[in-house]
Amino acid sequence: MLRLCMGRFKRKAKMKLNWKSVFTASLLTCATSMTSTAIAQGAENQQVSLESCHVKGIRQQVQCGTLATPENYTQPNGVKIDINFVVLPAIDSSQEKLPLMFLAGGPGQAAAELAGQIYQGFGEIRKTRDLILIDQRGTGKSHPLQCDESLEIDPYTSVPEDFSVTDIEQCLSQLNGELSQYNSENAIRDFDAVRDALGHQQVHIYGGSYGTRAGLVYMRMFPESIKSVVLDSVGPIEVPIGIFGQSAAQSFTKLIDNCQNDESCARQYPELAKEFAEISAKLSQAPITVEISHPRLGTNTEFTISNDKFISTIQMQLYSTQTRSLVPLLIHQAYLGDFKPLAGLIAQGEGGMGIYIALHFNIVCNEDYPKISAGMKAEDADNNFAKGMSLEMIGKVCAAWPTYQPSDDFYQTVTADIPTLILSGELDPVTPASNGEKSDKNLPNSHHIISKNNAHIVASTPCGINIVNEFLEKQTPNGLDESCLQEIPDGTFMTGLNGGSMPAVVKASSTQIKE
Repeated sequence: MLRLCMGRFKRKAKMKLNWKSVFTASLLTCATSMTSTAIAQGAENQQVSLESCHVKGIRQQVQCGTLATPENYTQPNGVKIDINFVVLPAIDSSQEKLPLMFLAGGPGQAAAELAGQIYQGFGEIRKTRDLILIDQRGTGKSHPLQCDESLEIDPYTSVPEDFSVTDIEQCLSQLNGELSQYNSENAIRDFDAVRDALGHQQVHIYGGSYGTRAGLVYMRMFPESIKSVVLDSVGPIEVPIGIFGQSAAQSFTKLIDNCQNDESCARQYPELAKEFAEISAKLSQAPITVEISHPRLGTNTEFTISNDKFISTIQMQLYSTQTRSLVPLLIHQAYLGDFKPLAGLIAQGEGGMGIYIALHFNIVCNEDYPKISAGMKAEDADNNFAKGMSLEMIGKVCAAWPTYQPSDDFYQTVTADIPTLILSGELDPVTPASNGEKSDKNLPNSHHIISKNNAHIVASTPCGINIVNEFLEKQTPNGLDESCLQEIPDGTFMTGLNGGSMPAVVKASSTQIKE
């Protein structure tokens, strides 16, 4: 797919493009009747205020605000856009600790729409620190780049290859704003303007997935504004978004190996790699149509599964240690001719990707895809899993997308001397540990931790959060207690549709894959 993953804070994400759900308004709802509290003046003598509000997924009141920033920073007196942000107040504010600014993934996630998940997942850190969540420009309530819902691509009737240039052109015709200004550097200018307007001389920052890219750009542009940095599942500037083929294949190979090293999984699925290859070959010849019950409407729906949809769905499950456990069962059932479990899993993604696709395309097509050479494409596609599927889709979209030239400074290697904790999951299918090694080598005050039994977003686990919290307290990346990483168990696998064991498998021929 086209993205540096959203992480595991929003597990509804699936491998599909659904304009209606992707371009929905922010889930944020403010209680406008509450009294506004004026706080510190920001850049250009602006005064920002916070209002008590409610956001989805949090029962308690939090704080919401907006800050007007230039759409084009070279024209400070020109068009303004409102940048939306949410502050999750510390439970105990008496210690007056510096806040943690959360940089969301994608590119194209709206941080405020993740408030409920972050509120729960970062609870240990939230005890003593405010959490600042800013909707990146082009997402959420920060001048979202939206398309009309008539451009919806129905996951029940479409496959990824049906996403056409015409769809892109129709989307572009409905976007408002100077697209060249919706880039990573201007997003960071917005973030730092919010920091200043909130009256913080410095903040700690946490970036997950694409948020690590944003974090690195922040470190280069405004190092004086940052006390410390956490880069979780790193997407370094030197590695273009979309180069996912090899990392996905490595993650899938590790899953196969882990299954074969697990007694119950190996007994139930002794030829898992062979079964996957035969399904893929069969679907490459012709898609398979299955009939399933629509999860919302209850109506029977014919659902077409192509090879691309099959592989992309499997790939999505590799992001999480929990969903990885489903993969052998999904493959085996499909091999036996039952594609309904796979179709049902795809259908769960009807609620949307949680990604503002137009902003995603705008960044990837201009900051990343032009840097991908023919040799890089060939090398990335040289695998037995997803081949070059992601790059093929990206290339199709980018051919029709308007271009802009990133600044000369954008591609500079970041070498800021800021305490930096780097986290990688050994099972990560999109931001492998080698990415973290690149950043660790370039940053003089960093420490890289590789979690053996984690996939994408290490801080999605209690152990990961505890390490991050200790780092924020000590403000040094070295000497942290990493012992809990050794206590994370090896992944287990489902061997039955109800989570239990199934009868021992009978070897099947390829003819069992039904049309």
